[in-house]
Amino acid sequence: MIMEPKTSSTTSLIRTKSDQLMETMGAALAAMKSPVSSSDAAESSGTLSRKSSRRLAAAAASPGRSSGSIGRNTHIRKSRSAQMKFELDDLSSGAALSRASSASLGLSFSFTGFTVPPDEIADSKPFNDDDIVQDLEAGTIKKKLHTEPTLPIYLKFTDVTYKVVLRGMTSTVEKHILNGITGSVAPGEVLALMGPSGSGKTTLLSLLGGRVREPTTGGLITYNDQPYSKCLKSRIGFVTQDDVQFPHLTVKETLTYAARLRLPRTLTKEEKDQRATDVIYELGLERCQDTMIGGSFVRGISGGERKRVCIGNEIIINPSLLFLDEPTSGLDSTTALRIVETIHDIAEAGKTVITTIHQPSSRLFLKFDKLILLGKGSLLYFGKASEAMVYFSSIGCSPLIPMNPAEFMLDLANGNITQISFPSELEDRVQTGKSKEETKSKKPAPVVVHEYLVEAYETRGAENEKKKIKIPIPIDEEIKSKVNSTKREWGASWCEQYSILFWRGLKERRHDYFSWLRITQVVATATILGLLWWQSGGDDPKQIQDQAGLLFFIAVLWGFFPVFTAIFTFPQERAMLSKERAADMYRLSAYFLARTTSDLPLDLILPLLFLLVVYFMAGLRMTADSFFLTVAIVFLCIIAAQGLGLVIGATLMDLKRATTLASVTVMTFMLAGGYFVKNIPAFVSWLRYFSFNYHTYKLLLKVQYEHVSHSINGVRIDDGYKEVGVLTAMVIGYRLLAYLSLKRMRLQPGT
Repeated sequence: MIMEPKTSSTTSLIRTKSDQLMETMGAALAAMKSPVSSSDAAESSGTLSRKSSRRLAAAAASPGRSSGSIGRNTHIRKSRSAQMKFELDDLSSGAALSRASSASLGLSFSFTGFTVPPDEIADSKPFNDDDIVQDLEAGTIKKKLHTEPTLPIYLKFTDVTYKVVLRGMTSTVEKHILNGITGSVAPGEVLALMGPSGSGKTTLLSLLGGRVREPTTGGLITYNDQPYSKCLKSRIGFVTQDDVQFPHLTVKETLTYAARLRLPRTLTKEEKDQRATDVIYELGLERCQDTMIGGSFVRGISGGERKRVCIGNEIIINPSLLFLDEPTSGLDSTTALRIVETIHDIAEAGKTVITTIHQPSSRLFLKFDKLILLGKGSLLYFGKASEAMVYFSSIGCSPLIPMNPAEFMLDLANGNITQISFPSELEDRVQTGKSKEETKSKKPAPVVVHEYLVEAYETRGAENEKKKIKIPIPIDEEIKSKVNSTKREWGASWCEQYSILFWRGLKERRHDYFSWLRITQVVATATILGLLWWQSGGDDPKQIQDQAGLLFFIAVLWGFFPVFTAIFTFPQERAMLSKERAADMYRLSAYFLARTTSDLPLDLILPLLFLLVVYFMAGLRMTADSFFLTVAIVFLCIIAAQGLGLVIGATLMDLKRATTLASVTVMTFMLAGGYFVKNIPAFVSWLRYFSFNYHTYKLLLKVQYEHVSHSINGVRIDDGYKEVGVLTAMVIGYRLLAYLSLKRMRLQPGT
């Protein structure tokens, strides 16, 4: 009964690998019969091992070359264990079969007299567990992450402090966020910043990443013993916690646009696109590369895949330093482990990695090389993660029950010592009755625990770490000087940046502009207006008066919609703009021009559809010149109104305040437009000249009724050049003001 499963497994294995096994068996038997020396036999067997292992590697790597159901995603490890079981079982049946099976598997057994030199064993690379990693989320097999070498950067920080100033109505209070944090991390290491919420993890990460440059910062932060400089932006990858991405772009489009903007100009467009493809496969995203990122209202990829896309956006430039803000938050333990393994692989490629982590599992905790434990902005521990428990045991703090090391340390940082043994020094404080709470619970208060942990680290470890940090870095002076270069290089020229951002914006917003809701809204409004003013054209004064109302409504409608659409432009993209500008992906001028012009093709399609319905239903002037001039005037009004919306949005950067100001402004311009009030008082009559509704209304009257009268409903019809000039000035002037407002606004500290 015991032998049956083995026999079945053996038969199945022989059947799936029959071609290779029969060939190698025949070669091994021939080698036995031929009179060769033992060394020749060993050499021959080593050659067989190498060749057969390569054949097996090729069969496992390419579907269809091995037997029917074997594919790329075959469980290699199960097959390997079955092969080894078969090999061990058959050792007793004869040396020839042992040699054959060993040759086919690329293995050696010295006790059978069949050996393979170590350099030949190295050829059996496909069966190395270190080079084959299973994608735990996707269930596929992929190669381990390999990236090209980069400039090594040693990060050191000593006595880092940070405070914020809280200004009240009557007083100003300084709040200390960080209190003298010291540490270091070298290339190839992963430093984890751990602590309770509000302990200062993200603030410290932002300071180390150069994202906060304020006078309230103290201490010393060096990169290869050099201070921070703007050229380091191109060598730093910063993954934020909130996963800021464009929801309507696919994974491949997101990484491709990032590669085109961030990679050096020395690479061609094809090489940059290939780099994006390589990152997709390195991070195991090939399955979802054509899926939209998604967001709150758009279905897209999973949370783990979003995290990997964010990491891919940063590692695509091959950074020397990689900062990650809680990359595992909101993920299940398996997906979180996959993310941390990816981070570990990135560090192994010679990069310096610093990440914040809130409450990792024990498996995740073991992946970190160094650990900083923060509590209320103070340093409780810095050193090797594997030695953290030993340190806390040495100061008298150890768990009373089996506990995850991360949970144990977070409890200590919070001052919660339930189920934790505490030293006699703290027991003495309880016995002396330092506080009522301590006397009742017979345990020290969290404040007392925190003070003890801070004092213990300052006494035992702080000075030693400061001495280590003062030791010069063992690298060449030339490498040190590279991080202090003053030359600032962009990944693409201004024209290339504009082109890339233009097409990216067009792809991202086409879904919103061509939604059925907006199309239905425009067509329904146009149909209602066409029915209300059905064939109302003519030269009769009453008909002209009725149609003048339609023309004014068109001027108001296409001045109202663009304003309230444009005010959302910059406030909604503020997070993305801050993130990309902090990474020096593009110039602000290229972004601004691309963002404002990419909307135009989309903004002008629906008004054209509107006019095609209204113009002919209402029976307006039936000449080609009149129709196309009407379309041009409406387009000019839309572009001018957009400029006003951009100014309001860029100046306030707050949707509630921007909407309120836009409502008041549009209402004022509408009332001063010359239709509702004919005789406006002189002291407010200047308002009409700032109203795009007024100038649009006059131009529409000119196009329709110039041949009838020089004055319609009290509005004088001029030659129209002044109105066109004013609207053109609004188009340029409003956008220039919006750009200046955007440039003056501090989008991100340190940019």
